[in-house]
Amino acid sequence: MNAAVLATVSHLLADLPGTHEAELLPIAELPFYETALERAGGSAAVRQAKKVVAGADVLFISTPSYNGEMPGALKNALDWLSRAGCGASPLSGKVTAVTSASPGARGALDAQPGLIGVLGRCGARVVEHEPVAVGGTGGLALEDGRFTDPELVARLRSLALAALAEFAELDAVDAVDAVDAVDAVDAVDAVDAVDAVDAVDAVDAVGAVGARVEALV
Repeated sequence: MNAAVLATVSHLLADLPGTHEAELLPIAELPFYETALERAGGSAAVRQAKKVVAGADVLFISTPSYNGEMPGALKNALDWLSRAGCGASPLSGKVTAVTSASPGARGALDAQPGLIGVLGRCGARVVEHEPVAVGGTGGLALEDGRFTDPELVARLRSLALAALAEFAELDAVDAVDAVDAVDAVDAVDAVDAVDAVDAVDAVDAVGAVGARVEALV
């Protein structure tokens, strides 16, 4: 059911203008987190998971609810992804959209607050949006592994657009900061150039004074 949610989001992204590619992260392949394994470099699956998340513009997570919380496999994946390793954590600053699904009427809504809390502590940038919880999944029609219910598709599309908009806004801010940094460097260079001219002028002035003194002597 949560795989169907992600398949639906992937299909929606493919239909949007521009180029949008989605890649599914198989978290069941990750080993249980332990410090000793992390110090040893993790595993191939851990390194690949970090690479996928680090390279993504936006992260979508859909969770079931096990006794009111996200499943252990998802928490384990976040534990791995939160670890910086040789560089920054791939979750740090990552725009992340959260949804949930279950056969029950509430659609695993009770698992979302805990998931959002963990993502916040991992430094992720969780998209602010009305909660999207997919309930009664057993009665929802599927086509090629994705949901087709128009109301549900519209809600997931709204969440996807909100996530993309937040990434675009963040990307624009980063671009402005980069321009400001270039402007600051240019300003420093200009000051250095003025200082160099002043230094040359000062040397010339000293030379002129020296010549005048010699002439007077």
